[in-house]
Amino acid sequence: MQDKIDQLRSGAVSPQSLFIGGEWRAPSSGATMDVISPIDGTKLTTIGDAGAADVDLAVRAARAAFEKGTWSKAAPAERKRILFRIAELIERDALELAVLGVRDNGTEISMALKAEPGSAAATFRYYAEALDKVYGEIAPTPESVLGLIHREPVGVVAAIVPWNFPMMIGAWKIAPALAAGNSIVLKPAEGASLSLLKLAALCAEAGLPEGVLNVVTGRGTVTGEAIGLHGDIDVLAFTGSGLVGRWLLEYSARSNLKRVYLELGGKSPNIVFADAPDLEQAAKVSAYGIFRNSGQVCVAGSRLLVERSIHEEFSERVSAIAAKIKVGDPLLLTTESGAISSEIQLKKDLGFADEALAQGARLRTGGERILEETGGFYMRPTVFDVTPEMTLAKEEVFGPILSIIPFDDEVEALRIANATPYGLASAVWTANLSRAHRLVRDIKAGVVHVNTYGGADNTVPLGGVRQSGNGYDKSLHAMDKYHNLKTAWIQL
Repeated sequence: MQDKIDQLRSGAVSPQSLFIGGEWRAPSSGATMDVISPIDGTKLTTIGDAGAADVDLAVRAARAAFEKGTWSKAAPAERKRILFRIAELIERDALELAVLGVRDNGTEISMALKAEPGSAAATFRYYAEALDKVYGEIAPTPESVLGLIHREPVGVVAAIVPWNFPMMIGAWKIAPALAAGNSIVLKPAEGASLSLLKLAALCAEAGLPEGVLNVVTGRGTVTGEAIGLHGDIDVLAFTGSGLVGRWLLEYSARSNLKRVYLELGGKSPNIVFADAPDLEQAAKVSAYGIFRNSGQVCVAGSRLLVERSIHEEFSERVSAIAAKIKVGDPLLLTTESGAISSEIQLKKDLGFADEALAQGARLRTGGERILEETGGFYMRPTVFDVTPEMTLAKEEVFGPILSIIPFDDEVEALRIANATPYGLASAVWTANLSRAHRLVRDIKAGVVHVNTYGGADNTVPLGGVRQSGNGYDKSLHAMDKYHNLKTAWIQL
């Protein structure tokens, strides 16, 4: 496989256009953006820099397709057939898609293969299987009345997805929205658009009708704002930062009050008690739970809370594992952690490390940029001992930096775990079943792992509480975002 990866890595990537109404179109202004590969800092290609006029064109195409009904009113069996075909085409081109995505955003190829095309194909297949099994209800009404609850597609769905796992997270939004019968306007992150543009081509090849999926690339401050303010988008699904999430809510209020669903990341606590079943395994999983994809994972276990009686020993284990993680060229199968997505993000990560040192945190390993001679953006896995009031204990870094905090008992562990505004993921390592159940109940997070970290599939929802957002990706619950409920009250 490495030989094939090496062949694909050197292939030229042609300049990319917008995909609107089933056609590839240049932005109306002709503006483009350079795509810089984080692997070596070189220009990979260009993408279109869409403006408000392009967004309006895409929304109009989506609305026209929806009203025409070739997809929204298609028989479930027909929608199912096309979604299955999309999954097949993703699997056919999986290596090409994975390599293209890695060249764009720097995720290590061993992870990208599974998390990007692998996950995306599974997601399309899951919702293809589910779409004819989610339907309306008959209410238990009085004898003379028939109450029917219809599920209808909402209309035009906009999706704005991040740069860390564009295909995976894109599929989490595209597949259930399509399964429900909607049309879509998709905006990838400006730093990771290439694999989703390729996905648009595969959807067209699979037979998805023109205008049902439209892809507009560009800057968040222009393209994203135009989407947020557009008055003919019914639902907006977003994964990204809390700041942008707030802007999108404001844009909704200023326009048509479109429903906005937000997944905004977190500062996830990973709690290790002295009675954990296997401390060596806990240390390994905890290290890779933060350092895979250079920490650029929304559910990353970035806060490691360790019972004080094992704090020093366990912290040394984790630090030793972190120091041995092979960071480098993300297109080598032997690489365990790839590149930081951009030079801007790398500088942010290094700034967090500098601030931690200034606040008195203890650096156990890492903290510096590496492989600068390659031209790429790499940082050594970094471990700090911190106190709960330090910046690293409270703010999401989205980089390869782990904060370790000691605690004395379950009460203190829970207090520290919940002492952030976020609530996305978490974990508990313990052999005490009662303790595990108590903490599953009491930790304020959408996901609580027990004696593992990062495990889940399409059968269970992913979503956060508090400032980690609202709504759910994955599982049948994800389809709720893309349906309207209509009551029919019929006098018999």
